[in-house]
Amino acid sequence: MCRNITTLRGLVPPATEEEVEAAARQFVRKVTGIQRTSDATEEPFERAVAEVATVVARLLDELPERRRPPATVPPLRREEVRARIAAREAAEAAHERAHALGLPHDHGDLEGDHGQGRARARRPGTEHADEVAAGV
Repeated sequence: MCRNITTLRGLVPPATEEEVEAAARQFVRKVTGIQRTSDATEEPFERAVAEVATVVARLLDELPERRRPPATVPPLRREEVRARIAAREAAEAAHERAHALGLPHDHGDLEGDHGQGRARARRPGTEHADEVAAGV
């Protein structure tokens, strides 16, 4: 089993849709070896994530209660992870505003730039996957 996928069964409160989707995304990344989708892989990758998330949500609903909650706190429930996600989203929003206004700005600190002078746009709902994938 991939160490970075968080145990969701038995969480109090129960796992959220966001946590289930993040675990599904990490699973699909692991089995496919795809960390960043391309135009050719995005549709089947996202479809697989949605299907795995549906199966996981149903499985969690059908399993009996755990006697004890998991020993670790899921990354998306940790305050320091939420703070990093909020900071990254604010930086991305500021970057998009600079583009929209035609202001000069730097791409050097943006994820996915790889010296190409532009950042790869994220799909809605995927902004937390990197934090989950890192297990932080």
